[in-house]
Amino acid sequence: MTRTSPRLIDLSVAIGRDVQDPLPFSIRYESHEEGVVIGAKLFGVEQEAFPEGKGLAGEFLELTTHAGTHVDAPWHYWPTTEGKPARTIDELPLDWFYSDGVVLDFTDKPPGYEISSKDVKEKLASIGYVLRPYDIVMIRTDCDKKLYDPDYAQSHPGVSAEATLWLIDQGIKVMGIDAWGWDIPLKYQAEDYKRNPRDGVLWAAHFAGKEKEYCQIEKLANLDRLPPTGFKVSVFPVKIHRASAGWARAVAIMD
Repeated sequence: MTRTSPRLIDLSVAIGRDVQDPLPFSIRYESHEEGVVIGAKLFGVEQEAFPEGKGLAGEFLELTTHAGTHVDAPWHYWPTTEGKPARTIDELPLDWFYSDGVVLDFTDKPPGYEISSKDVKEKLASIGYVLRPYDIVMIRTDCDKKLYDPDYAQSHPGVSAEATLWLIDQGIKVMGIDAWGWDIPLKYQAEDYKRNPRDGVLWAAHFAGKEKEYCQIEKLANLDRLPPTGFKVSVFPVKIHRASAGWARAVAIMD
C-alpha cells in the first residue's frame, strides 16, 4: 500500500543569532561534554557513568515571545478588547489557528506603504475570492528573504488600522505578514509622528485590537511558495501562561 500525504510548506523563520531583529536575543549552546555535568548532577552519579563521558546537548535562550514567527494575542495590543479584559495567548480557542489560508500579494508595494481596505478589496477581486469567517489571511511582501539583512525590520509595507478593522469585520480572527511587523516599519511611523504629532500614528494597526479582538502572525516566511487560496494553515501558538504572544511553527498544508 502506498501512503499518500499532503505536501507541507514551512511558513516559519528560524530563531537564531544572525537574524536581524532589533528585539533582544541571546542563545548559548551546551555541548555533549557540558551536558554530562548536568546529567551527573541530575542522576547523582559520576560523569564516568555516561557513555564516553558525554551527556545530552542543549540550548539556553533568552528572548521575547515576539521573536521569530509568533502569534500576537489581544492582550499584546491593549488591556481590554471591546470593553472586556483582553485575552492572553493561552486563553484563545484553538480552532482560530487551523483554517483555510488566503495569500494577498503586495510585493509591488514599497517599504513604508500602508495597505488600505481598498487595496485588500482590489486584491481579493483580482483573485476572485470572497473572504469567509475564520479564514487566515496572510500578506505577502517577500521581506522574509531579508531576514539576515541589516535593514530587515525597516524594509516592508504594512497594514493600516482601517484595513485591519475591515478584515475583522469580515470574520477574520487571525491575519499575518511575512515581515518584521504588521504595521509599517517603525521609522516611517516615527517620521510621520514627528512631522505632525497626533494619535493614531504609532502602532495604529496594533491598537485596533483595543476596538475589536483579533490576532496577528508576524515574521511568516515562504508565502511565495503558496497559491492565493486552496490550502490549509496551521499556526498553533505555544501555550505560555498569561503571555502576550506565543512562538508558532506555521505550516501550509497542500492536499
